[in-house]
Amino acid sequence: MKRAVYPGSFDPVTKGHLDIIERAAALVDELIVGVLNNNKKTPLFSVEERVKMLEDVTGHIPNVRIEAFSGLSVEFVRQCGAQFIVRGLRAVTDFEYELQMAQTNRSIDRGVDTLFFTTELNYAYISSTIVKEVAFYGGDISGFVPPQVVDCVYNRIQAKKRENN
Repeated sequence: MKRAVYPGSFDPVTKGHLDIIERAAALVDELIVGVLNNNKKTPLFSVEERVKMLEDVTGHIPNVRIEAFSGLSVEFVRQCGAQFIVRGLRAVTDFEYELQMAQTNRSIDRGVDTLFFTTELNYAYISSTIVKEVAFYGGDISGFVPPQVVDCVYNRIQAKKRENN
């Protein structure tokens, strides 16, 4: 069985993420989307909320499973019995960092390879950070995130604004 893991924070999941998920899932028997629980960052959404959002937007893809994890991605990949890590590349600037990570992961576990997917051009500029920034200032994010996620982002941003006032 060919199994891959697509790790990330997905805070929130974007249309670019979903594009990579759909394309990667078409190449493997099972794709596990690993939602990173990183204690060093303060995400907009809890890991449980991010898992739920991903389950909602990937429900149409039968061979996708969503799981939370913490620690090294390569260790999570090993625990899942996967052979591949999936990573998306938006621009050349992503490549240098992702190449270093792929080489590091390969040195930790020679049985794990990294598959790079270039993002569709219409999603190349989208990041979770940009989504949050646009939403914070009341901009339209409907072109950036799946429809199920739009209101979640706006509602959470408004709640954060109320907390800070």
